[in-house]
Amino acid sequence: MKFLFLGDVVGRSGRDAVSERLPGLIATYGFDFVVINGENASHGRGLTEAHFHGLRDAGADIVTLGDHAFDQRETLSYIEREQTLIRPINFAPGAPGRGAMMVEGRNGHRVLVVNALGRVFLQPVDDPFRAVEAALAAAPLGEVVDAVIVDFHTEATSEIQGMGHFLDGKATLVVGTHTHIPTADHRILKGGTALMADAGMCGDYDSIIGVDAEEPLNRFLTGIPNGRFTPAEGEATLCGIAVETDPKTGLASRALPVRIGGTLNQAFPAF
Repeated sequence: MKFLFLGDVVGRSGRDAVSERLPGLIATYGFDFVVINGENASHGRGLTEAHFHGLRDAGADIVTLGDHAFDQRETLSYIEREQTLIRPINFAPGAPGRGAMMVEGRNGHRVLVVNALGRVFLQPVDDPFRAVEAALAAAPLGEVVDAVIVDFHTEATSEIQGMGHFLDGKATLVVGTHTHIPTADHRILKGGTALMADAGMCGDYDSIIGVDAEEPLNRFLTGIPNGRFTPAEGEATLCGIAVETDPKTGLASRALPVRIGGTLNQAFPAF
């Protein structure tokens, strides 16, 4: 199977780029499954129900979240009834929603998607390694599911690489989100798991990680807030990773970067 993972959607420009480009990418490359991180899609913080449905209508099979999962208060209620929206699995017990979901893809493939939140440089949460390990043990790759995708929302590249090696041979893809900067380390580990430290964002790169540069720059220079962060609204680049799997094992056979539109150098998946 072939699937596409797109990094953090940031604001209106990111949402528009997904709506305009994703249906064509699915048709052109024959993606069987699409995962999108949507935790910055609504005004840069969180995900409203309307914007969630916009990502789903564009072609997302699963939408993941992160540290801003509940910044939009309505998410606390609608996440309970939306089976294709998942938040970090290692949130405190009792948090609404779910951290993992098995979904059937376009060609009948069974895909397990797990969302986890890192602990390095972020607010304390439960152990992401053990939480993800338990989710994969309940639906083993090659036995219960045809692919396993882990979105590890973390600040530190060392932590995402640690998760990749921890799950090597047990997951199809382990990919980082959160920093909004696409890394150039996409590769397949010895055990067959594709790893990328950060997928990047779907947003305007003529910015500071998707935010209009004026206010972040002011804070860097003065240390004094002078306003709210506002998502940049120029043309977005869709950033992520495309993976093709070995049909016998469900492990990765190819892992290719995706950067389409906007100001970054372009990278189309060469399937």
